[in-house]
Amino acid sequence: MIHSILRLVALLAVAFAWGSPLRAQSPRSPLEEAPIVVTPEHARAVERGLEWLAANQITEGSERGAWIALIGYKLNTGFRHTAADKGHLGVTAMAGMAFLAGGHLPGRGKYGRNVEEALEFVLKSVQTDGYTTHGGSRMYSHAFATLFLAEVYGQTHRQDIRGKLQLAVDFIVNSQNQDGGWRYEPYAVESDMSIVVCQVMALRAARNIGIRVPKSTIDRAAKYVVDSAVTEESMSRSFGMFNARNELGSFHYQKNDGSRSSFPLTAAGVTALYGAGVYSDRSIDDGISYLRSRLAQFNHEYGRGAGGHYFFWYGHYYGVQAMYTAGADDWESYFATVRDEILRMQQDDGSWPNEVGPGPALGTAAAVLILEIPYRYLPIFQR
Repeated sequence: MIHSILRLVALLAVAFAWGSPLRAQSPRSPLEEAPIVVTPEHARAVERGLEWLAANQITEGSERGAWIALIGYKLNTGFRHTAADKGHLGVTAMAGMAFLAGGHLPGRGKYGRNVEEALEFVLKSVQTDGYTTHGGSRMYSHAFATLFLAEVYGQTHRQDIRGKLQLAVDFIVNSQNQDGGWRYEPYAVESDMSIVVCQVMALRAARNIGIRVPKSTIDRAAKYVVDSAVTEESMSRSFGMFNARNELGSFHYQKNDGSRSSFPLTAAGVTALYGAGVYSDRSIDDGISYLRSRLAQFNHEYGRGAGGHYFFWYGHYYGVQAMYTAGADDWESYFATVRDEILRMQQDDGSWPNEVGPGPALGTAAAVLILEIPYRYLPIFQR
């Protein structure tokens, strides 16, 4: 009973967190407030990654401004691609955010042209109904494209972005299903955590800079995430389908108690709750403990030895956000471990591998974004 009351209180907190736009903080020096010291090796790795991204951006033709990567979908622990010669919308949005997170704006600074051309590619991909897609990309890419547009608009206030950003946000709102979640395809009946988190973070970024987002959409998404946590109660309901004691604190792939849980899904669950304005639910504390206890095993399974599996990049992209918001020792020890692992994985040409997934453009964009979180330039990465 007490646990249920605490969860209700946590969900009610969403109303306050989403009651008015959050004011984006002014960009600060990377070293001014970050609890992590950005070493010269760290800073150089970021710069080399940005150099690689700039050198590999398409500069002409219909794919101008994009990064070519395999477009496809997860298949168990593998990846099946459906297109190999198209600009990847989601990867392009992530690469664009990597430049933003390094302090570069459209048309301004060393990589201003790269950001501007990535922006133009994303804007061209917004359809009349708001669905943002290119080359067969799905809701993952829609969410990252929406997040990118929100971050650019928040820092430039360009009106040519606002209208399309609102369309993209409305599409997320309208395609939310009965469960309060989203799936790979728009308007799907089912939901899963990996899709829910990226929609929530896109909506949060948009709401932060004054774009219309119904509070009811976030309330329903927050409930979906809370209901997906692996708790004592959920394990007792699973009737043996999912009863491993060492999974306590993790998050299910789908709300169904029998679905799998994992490190990346737990990172997604905790980050989604923070993004929805929930900061005090028990599942957050348990999720943080789970991530801390599984970090070494996860790096071993999906890091260098696995050639930068997409689970590794996806897990740590959300893991560092979860730990950064949690703060204090959890953040510092986690980030130091992840940073060192990522620095060891950088290739001689400045890129990072992604042998299972869309390819090195994804690995490089994700690695740079993770390493840039202490810089605090990007509003979505600020506490």
